[in-house]
Amino acid sequence: MGSDKVKLLGAWQSPYVMRARIALHMKSVEYEYEEEDLYVAKSDLLLKSNPVYKKVPVFIHADRPVSESLVILQYINEVWASGPAILPSDAYDRAIARFWAAYIDDKWFPHLRASVLSGGEEAKSAAEKTAEGLVLLEEAFTMCSKGHKFFGGERIGYLDIALGSFLGWIRVTEQRANASLIDESKTPKLSEWAQHFCADVVVKDVMHQTDKLFEFAKLLAAKHKSSGEN
Repeated sequence: MGSDKVKLLGAWQSPYVMRARIALHMKSVEYEYEEEDLYVAKSDLLLKSNPVYKKVPVFIHADRPVSESLVILQYINEVWASGPAILPSDAYDRAIARFWAAYIDDKWFPHLRASVLSGGEEAKSAAEKTAEGLVLLEEAFTMCSKGHKFFGGERIGYLDIALGSFLGWIRVTEQRANASLIDESKTPKLSEWAQHFCADVVVKDVMHQTDKLFEFAKLLAAKHKSSGEN
């Protein structure tokens, strides 16, 4: 089954798409990447493959689509089981990794998103809450890493991918809010972890370029402001 054709529908700016790409690189899976223009016209394949959310990433394996980035990570880990493990082998460690990944997406990321899209005091407040969440994740790193380089040990794993995919957007937030979110004084372990993560061979070719992402963020914030969204 693992030898069947693989395609990934994505958008270059998406941290969620980056998650899938990192996992595929970890497992040395060859795949076809198809860029989607989410703001002009979504492809028929995307709408057909993910009719519920109509968003990327969509992972298509043997003509069968799988949606939602964390679900895709788990799918890749199970199908290409012979490669480096993405999820921990211990059941409790897997549960903890899934817990913190859910925290990142459901509780922490909304603050990061608000810090990018909003302005003034609202952006400042959102950046502060983003930083508070990173302090909490610093504590999670201490617990999960057990003294190793990554959340997952000596290799990048599930929780590393879940948080590391946002590093480009964290840098954008730091520039836009003129604030330091990950640094040696506030989150020394995450600061060192981020350097290891970005330098890893499975990550460095897909990590966002900060300047390019910053320009995209300005356009996104302007669009958000003109639409009057909350």
